[in-house]
Amino acid sequence: MPNQFFVDSEFLSPAALKRKHELENNPASRTDIMTYLPGMEVIKSDTREQVMGRVASYDASQFTAKDVLRALEHENCTIEDFQALLSPAAAPFLEQMATRARRETVRHFGNTVYLFTPLYIANYCENYCVYCGFNCYNHIRRMRLDMEQIEHEMKIISASGMEEILILTGESRSKSSVEYIGDACALARKYFRMVGVEVYPLNTDEYKYLHERGVDYVTVFQETYDAVRYEQLHLAGHKRVWPYRFDAQERALMGGMRGVAFSALLGLADFRKDALATGLHAYFLQRKYPHAEISLSCPRLRPIVNNEAINPQDVHERELCQILCAYRIFLPFAGITVSSRESASFRNGIAKIAATKISAGVSTGIGDHESKYTGKENENEGDEQFEIADSRSLKSMYHDMESEGLQPVLNDYLYL
Repeated sequence: MPNQFFVDSEFLSPAALKRKHELENNPASRTDIMTYLPGMEVIKSDTREQVMGRVASYDASQFTAKDVLRALEHENCTIEDFQALLSPAAAPFLEQMATRARRETVRHFGNTVYLFTPLYIANYCENYCVYCGFNCYNHIRRMRLDMEQIEHEMKIISASGMEEILILTGESRSKSSVEYIGDACALARKYFRMVGVEVYPLNTDEYKYLHERGVDYVTVFQETYDAVRYEQLHLAGHKRVWPYRFDAQERALMGGMRGVAFSALLGLADFRKDALATGLHAYFLQRKYPHAEISLSCPRLRPIVNNEAINPQDVHERELCQILCAYRIFLPFAGITVSSRESASFRNGIAKIAATKISAGVSTGIGDHESKYTGKENENEGDEQFEIADSRSLKSMYHDMESEGLQPVLNDYLYL
């Protein structure tokens, strides 16, 4: 495992350092990633088998220019076509892919781009994911907002004009219980027309509870679909159980959620296989739950507090653009989100080609919207999960999207 994924030892307490060395050097001390822990719901589903069977047989090097051109000629993109579009052979045809992706985007979404903002309400975490700033052995300022503080943050965000919010926490049931998250979502309904969550995976009944508290959609990052790599990167915590995380979106749909979002964190493993798995995961669940709103994200690794060396390695902007275009061609109806991990120039460009949703006024810290929106200092803030690359406000983002010839949309839902 590359050394840059580890948090520098100087930032760890002696107890944390001892545990870190134990986990890294003694595999027997870790739980099996395929074994469910007590309380984790097991559902009957063949989705994982379908996805991983295709990924296991995928050899990106076998595709040729003819395969790519054939894929671009087809009116409907097959799984084989999708595989070709993700292969190295497709790199010289990026312009043609962008043209086709743009055509599909306009056909299904018009000229619109949706704007939203994330709100982190807690950064406590019980997992040891070596690439994440929130991991339990990273020495950062921890904080959990109470309901009064959450409402204060929501008022500030709402006053900016934002109508959709994504609520996030670190993955800690003890610090961020389902009830705590539900209360925050119920508060959000007072200020926003659309509410999403990106929290630790839940059971079906818990997703049902959050839906009843006002949640519209659920986002879950699988991080990487490579089980071997997943085991190397997730050394402790409930997140270590790979299949439970994989089935989270399906449990959310079973719990009544209107929409679900999928993502791999590009840079952790073979990005072509992770992109293929993400697309297929969304594809097979869409066929199984045709009423569901399906969306994809395409984040790359970013530096974290105490570890500036973390980076997406071989996933550059051209590769990212190729993946996003392939997603759009393969899943023309799916929403595609490009986060503030990417630069303003890249997001401006990709919004005209394949992306349909972009975050604005972003902070990945805890309780710092007031300081970032108004410049007023606040001592009670928690550290960020990762560094962002695009810090534009909603007003600035709205203006920039209009100047790019796009129609920014804050909300397109009416609740009767």
